[in-house]
Amino acid sequence: MLRLQSVNQFYGPKHTLRDISLTLPRGECTCLLGRNGVGKTTLINCIMGHVPVTSGSMTWQLDGGLQENLLSHPVERRAALGIGYVPKGRQIFSQLSVDENLRVALMAGRNKTHQVPPMVYELFPQMYSMRQERAGNLTESQQQQLAIARALVLKPELLILDEPLSGFQPGAVQELSRNIRQMQHDFGLTLLLVEQQLSLVPKSGDRFCLLEAGRNVAQGSLDQLDDNLIQTYLAG
Repeated sequence: MLRLQSVNQFYGPKHTLRDISLTLPRGECTCLLGRNGVGKTTLINCIMGHVPVTSGSMTWQLDGGLQENLLSHPVERRAALGIGYVPKGRQIFSQLSVDENLRVALMAGRNKTHQVPPMVYELFPQMYSMRQERAGNLTESQQQQLAIARALVLKPELLILDEPLSGFQPGAVQELSRNIRQMQHDFGLTLLLVEQQLSLVPKSGDRFCLLEAGRNVAQGSLDQLDDNLIQTYLAG
């Protein structure tokens, strides 16, 4: 679905991403892991087009479709291709209602529909009764659900979530983890989950990519993430 090959990125003279290669298979949940400041969010911003890639390639291909050079598309086109994004910190419109937040997102959709997909209310049934509630009045976990719902109204093929579980109480983490598993297994979404705390990685994850100092130091199936890698690159 999405393939990155030898991606490099610079902020001025600082070499922030170094030869990153990563493949996101369709229908799987890949966990992008690493301590704070190792380049995880920078890599996501490169995928979304928010920061430029200095060298390397990113290719995007849906089943039966043509392979596309993702780097040739502007930010707004990448969402229209089927890439959804839930940024760290949620970034919802706190002064707008839940319904208005969702309808603003619909304007950027591929299908130009004005209807919120049923999937959204299947995942978050309480949100239907809160449609007229001001988003700023929601609890933090409800705001995170709204941020995810806002990305889902575009009916993405790939959903990128940047630290969606950090900072929540255990009950909220468990609920959001169930939502993430449901998106993958019930609705067939491909997921890229960014986290720095291994304890927050859903057990349903399929693969991992581990970053350190802007480099991809290890990747594979999640059960290959052994104690040595955890202690070296995630502990502390």
